[in-house]
Amino acid sequence: MSKSDLWLELSSNLSTTGALTFSSKALVNKMLSYTDIEKANLIVELGGGDGSITQGISDRLSPNAELLVFEINRSFCDAMEKQFPMSNVRIICDSAENLEQYLNGRKVDYVLSSLPFSLISKEATDQILIHSKNSLNGKGKFIQICYSFLLKKLFGKYFPNVETKFTIRNLPPAFVMICN
Repeated sequence: MSKSDLWLELSSNLSTTGALTFSSKALVNKMLSYTDIEKANLIVELGGGDGSITQGISDRLSPNAELLVFEINRSFCDAMEKQFPMSNVRIICDSAENLEQYLNGRKVDYVLSSLPFSLISKEATDQILIHSKNSLNGKGKFIQICYSFLLKKLFGKYFPNVETKFTIRNLPPAFVMICN
């Protein structure tokens, strides 16, 4: 899928993508700076989109680690399957609400999300955040990219520690929330 096709898909599905543009490399690097991906065994990405974050993760991913990428948009999934043919990167065309079904009891080092929680129903948000929290190992982190500082209160309902960072090197500027 070409970049122009991805842009068309992004803009025509604003209610599920929740963004007008893809995450900048600077934002991806900022998000990943709060991880130690190189030493992780299992990573989950929620909302793979065009693969911007997936690329940043896979560039740092140990060959023995596994990355599960959840995305509900079939066009994005098809494009990412072509972009990331590695055996340790699994593109899952399903809702993040079903996260636990794919873990088989395994614990996750990082859940990295760009889901548009402002646009997701309360019921789905509850399921996603509960499953994300429960899936983390003892030192695991849930890290979210978002465009509203007000979401810190939402994440605080599920995680006792929520640290907020900000970057202007994205359009629009964005917050990175590190939760554990």
